[in-house]
Formats: sequence, structure tokens, C-alpha cells
Amino acid sequence: MSVGAAAAARPPFPVLVVCTGNICRSPAAELLLRAGLGGDDGVVVSSAGLGALAGEPVAAPMSGMLAARGVGTAGFTARQLQPPAIRSAGLVLTMTAAQRSAVVSRLPAAVRRTFTLREVADLARLAGNLPGTPADRLAALVAQAPRLRALRTGPRDDDIEDPYGRPDEVFARVLDRIDGAVAELLGALVPRSARTA
Repeated sequence: MSVGAAAAARPPFPVLVVCTGNICRSPAAELLLRAGLGGDDGVVVSSAGLGALAGEPVAAPMSGMLAARGVGTAGFTARQLQPPAIRSAGLVLTMTAAQRSAVVSRLPAAVRRTFTLREVADLARLAGNLPGTPADRLAALVAQAPRLRALRTGPRDDDIEDPYGRPDEVFARVLDRIDGAVAELLGALVPRSARTA
């Protein structure tokens, strides 16, 4: 069996992105990450909310700003976070440390694979070159996280504020922070040549 066939035979690596309402921050991170991975990489990205506005589309300001970056939101609907989604995720990404705690309180076994988005982006930078496919690299990153956490220095600014109901400039600032963290994570997962091809 070839390496490509072996990778195709493996189940996909599930990434779950979590925020509060699942209409601003977590869909932005989900859609940006999915777009950056390109779809054929053994990684499946979804999102949910701790107090989701279930069935709602992406908030209009966020949707418009994502569209301006070439990322469509059509077909997205918010969903409530359920324990099975946490249980099946290989990596859970939250927008704040408090949300990380809320996820872990719902399923304590997820503690070693739940991080804020900005924390995991920092850990990916510290990890350097990881081997294999994007799915292999994510699995390796999660496995190495306890060691990498010890290498983080300086002040931690891991939280990404909630822009819901706030002015467009807040949405823009939030999207910039999410996009920056996603780009840093993608830098560790997808070789530059693959992203520019």
C-alpha cells in the first residue's frame, strides 16, 4: 500500500472550534482553517457554541469581512456544543481560557487536547518542523503540547474577545486576531509550497 493510500485509509483528524454563540468567532476560525487546509488533507474542521444561537447563520459583519477575504459562509448554521463532538475531536480550539475550562468541565478527558486558538498557534510555532500530513502534524502537535507549553515565555494574551453586538471595528480586530492565529497554525501544518501552489 502506498503512503497516499495509507493516509487515505485512516479516519480523518477532527478539529472542533468552540466559542459562545457559534456565529462570529468559531465559524470564522473554522472556515479560515478549512480554506487554508484545502480540503484534501485528512483533517475535518467543525465548530459549535457553548450557548449557540442554533440554526443562525454567521453574523452579518463577520460574514461580510470573511467574504472580503475570499471565504464564503453560505450554508453555515450555528450548532450547540454536545459532549459527543468533544469526545470525537482530536483537537478542540476555544477562543478564551474560560471557554477552554467550560469545555473541559463538560468532558474532563478532553483536557490534553483542548487549547485556545492563540495558544495552539504559539505551540505550533514552537514545535517547528513536524513530519507527515497535516493530520499527522496535528496529532504530533497535540502529543507534544505538554512539553511545548513549558517553552512558552512572556505574557500570555490567548483570549479573543466576543464581537457580537459591537461595532464593525471590533469585528475587524477580532477577525484579524483569528486570521493571524490560523495562519500561524497553518504554517506548521501545510508546507508553504502547497499553500502557494
